[in-house]
Amino acid sequence: MKNLNLESLKQITILYAEDDLVIQQQTAGILKNLVKKVYVANCGKEAVDIYNEKKVDIIITDITMPNITGIEFSKYIRKDNDEIPIIVMSAHNDSNILIEAIEIGISRFLLKPLNITDLIQVIAEFAENISNKNEKDSVTNLLEQYKSIVDIDSIVSKTDKDGIITYVNDRFIDISGYSRDELIGQPHNIIRHPDTPEKLFKKMWSTISEKKKVWQGVVQNLSKQGKSYYVRSTIKPILDINGEIIEYIAIRQDITPQERTRKFLQKQNVKKISNLNDALKSQEQYENVINKINIVSRFDLSGRITYVNDRFCKLIEYTKDELIGQTFKMIRHEKTNIETSRQMWKTIKNGKTWSGKLMNKSKTGKTFHLDAVISPIFNQNNEIIEFISVCHNITSIMELHKELEDTQREIIYRMGEIGETRSKETGNHVKRVAEYSKLLGKLCGLAQEDIDIIFMASPMHDIGKVGIPDSVLNKPGKLNAEEWEIMKEHSELGYNILKNSKREILKAAAIISYHHHEKWNGAGYPQGLKENEIHIFGRITAIADVFDALGSDRCYKKAWELDRILELFKEEKGKHFDPLLVDLFFDNLDEFLKIRDTYID
Repeated sequence: MKNLNLESLKQITILYAEDDLVIQQQTAGILKNLVKKVYVANCGKEAVDIYNEKKVDIIITDITMPNITGIEFSKYIRKDNDEIPIIVMSAHNDSNILIEAIEIGISRFLLKPLNITDLIQVIAEFAENISNKNEKDSVTNLLEQYKSIVDIDSIVSKTDKDGIITYVNDRFIDISGYSRDELIGQPHNIIRHPDTPEKLFKKMWSTISEKKKVWQGVVQNLSKQGKSYYVRSTIKPILDINGEIIEYIAIRQDITPQERTRKFLQKQNVKKISNLNDALKSQEQYENVINKINIVSRFDLSGRITYVNDRFCKLIEYTKDELIGQTFKMIRHEKTNIETSRQMWKTIKNGKTWSGKLMNKSKTGKTFHLDAVISPIFNQNNEIIEFISVCHNITSIMELHKELEDTQREIIYRMGEIGETRSKETGNHVKRVAEYSKLLGKLCGLAQEDIDIIFMASPMHDIGKVGIPDSVLNKPGKLNAEEWEIMKEHSELGYNILKNSKREILKAAAIISYHHHEKWNGAGYPQGLKENEIHIFGRITAIADVFDALGSDRCYKKAWELDRILELFKEEKGKHFDPLLVDLFFDNLDEFLKIRDTYID
C-alpha cells in the first residue's frame, strides 16, 4: 500500500451503506479511526435519507441492499451531484453490473470479499483530490475577495483584444459620466481627451499589444459632461496558455487633484515674479488651491520644516509646534530607501520638481505612504528660497498592492509545497530555501531584479516530484539503482511543467528545477553540466536546498548536526558546489543560521 496522506483523510466525511451487519461493523470501525465522520446506513432508503440530510464527501455502497439497490442509490446521487466520489462494492463480478456502473458514473468498483487495504487506498486518493480542490477553491475565493476590494477602491475596466469595452465597475461609471449600457461595446477611446498626445497611446498600445507587457502611466480623460480628469493607469494584457492575448484589464486611480497641483507648480516655477506684492498674491492663491485637497508642507534649504497644513498634522499625529523647526527625519520610516531621499534632494536642489512615493510613520508609529510632488520656490532673481511638498495619502492603495503581492507569493509557496508535501517535507522547507537563495543572491552581487526572481522561483525547485511514485518518493530506506533513476527524473519533470510559461518567475523556476542537481565538477544530473554551464540560479538553489535538507528530518534519515553539514560543504567545495558561493556561505554563516531559526519546523 502506498503511503497515505492521513491529514487529508481526517478532513473527510463518509456515507457507508451496507446491509451485512458483520461486514458493516468491521469496516465502519476501521474507517472511524481514519476519517472525520462515518454515517452508516443499513439499507438503500436509509442511505438516501442520510445523503439528503448530511454533507458528505465520499459515498461507499454495496450493490445488493433492501428496498433500494446500490445502483439505484448511485443513480439518485448522480442526478443531484456528478462530482462526489462513489465507491461501489459487489460480491459478483458481473460484466452487466460493471457496464451499468460505468454508465452511471461510478468512481470506483471493488469486489468482495473486501480488501480493507485497497478500500483505504482508494479513499485516500479521493481524499487528497478533495483536499486539493478545497484548497484551490479557498485560494479562488480569496482572490475574488481581493478583486472586490480592487473594485471598491479603483477604477476598473476590461476590453477585448481589439480595445472594445466588455466590463466597467461602478467607479468607472461615476467618473466618466456614462452609463454601463453606453460604455459596453464601445471602443475605449470614448473617454479619450483630445489634448492627450497621440504618441502616448501609440506607446501604450505597443507595450500591451506587441510586447505583451504591463503599461503604467498617467492619462488625461474626458467625461461625458466634458470635464477632464486624470488617472494613474496600470494596463495588463491577459494571456491564454499559448501566450496569446485574450483581453486587457486596466486598474486606475483618480489623481486629478495631484495632477492639477503639479501643473500649477510647473506654471509657478516658470513665472517671473516682478515684485513682492505679486509674490505674496501668488503665494496666497497657491495655498488656497492646495490646502483644501492635499497634505502640504514647506521646508527651508537645510531641510527644516517651516510650514505644515492641518491635513498634514492630522495624518502625522504631531502638532504644528512639534513639527516647525524639525527635519523630516523625525517622521521618516526606518524602511525608507535612502537612495530615494538622495535622488529627491539632488533633483529639487537643481531647481527641478521631484515626484515619487514616500514612506513615513506617525507619532504613534503607524506606517503611511504618500504620493508626493516636491518643488523648489524661487525669488525674483530665480534663486531657490524654499521647497514645497504636496502629497496625497495612498496608504490604502499600497496596502492593497502588498496584499496582492503576498497572495501571489503564497500561491507560489503552495505550488512548491505540493512537491514537498508528497515527500513528507514541511512547508517551511520551501520558505527557508527561498530566504537562503535570496541572501546568497544578494551576497554574490546579483541585480535586485534577479534577487527578487530567485526569491520567488526557488520554492518550486522540486515541483517535479509530483510525478514521482510514492513508493520511490517516500521509501524509508536507501533507493536501489532502478528507484534512483526514477527519482532523478523529477528535475526534468519540473522543467517540462514550467518551461513554456511566459512569466519570468516560472521560467526561472523551470531553470532552477533543471539545474539544481547539477554539480560544479560535472558529475550531477540530468545533463552533466559543469561550472558556469550551470545557471547561477541553479548553483545558488543547490546550496540552499542541500543545506536545509541535511539539517532536516526526512523519511530516509535523521537531521545532521551542524558541524557535520559544514564539514561536507568544505569537502564538496569545487566538486558539488560553486567554490565562490561556498566561501560566501561560510563568511556569512550567522545570517543563514538566523533564517534557519526564524522558520524552524
